[in-house]
Amino acid sequence: MATRTAAQRRAEDRRRYDAYIQECPTRHLLDRISDKWVSLLLNALADGPRRYSDLSRIMTGVSQKMLTQSLRSMERDGLVTRTVTASVPVRVDYELTPLGLTLLPVMQAIKSWAETYIEDVLAAREIYDGQQR
Repeated sequence: MATRTAAQRRAEDRRRYDAYIQECPTRHLLDRISDKWVSLLLNALADGPRRYSDLSRIMTGVSQKMLTQSLRSMERDGLVTRTVTASVPVRVDYELTPLGLTLLPVMQAIKSWAETYIEDVLAAREIYDGQQR
């Protein structure tokens, strides 16, 4: 077996984790974090832990099934922790992990950009659609 330098190993790692390659695991991660519910949940958890019921009230339009699936996938990816407190009824809280907190500034910036520039996007759509007729 040939000996590789540190630079060669880093170059191989960069090729192995190239999101433009279909089999790359980073592509699957990008797919997950670009999901609208994941993005909104990250922002909803920015101020600290929230109960499941609080998240369902904040996230209008999300079904219980999608909320549960999104939270489970985020937990699996290490972005949130789920804490169950024995009570009647059972209390379930979700909180961003240290890893989830590293993603938060990116998602907050995307949400802010969307809220700031929606009027420009809507105007561009109107122009584009008018040209397509």
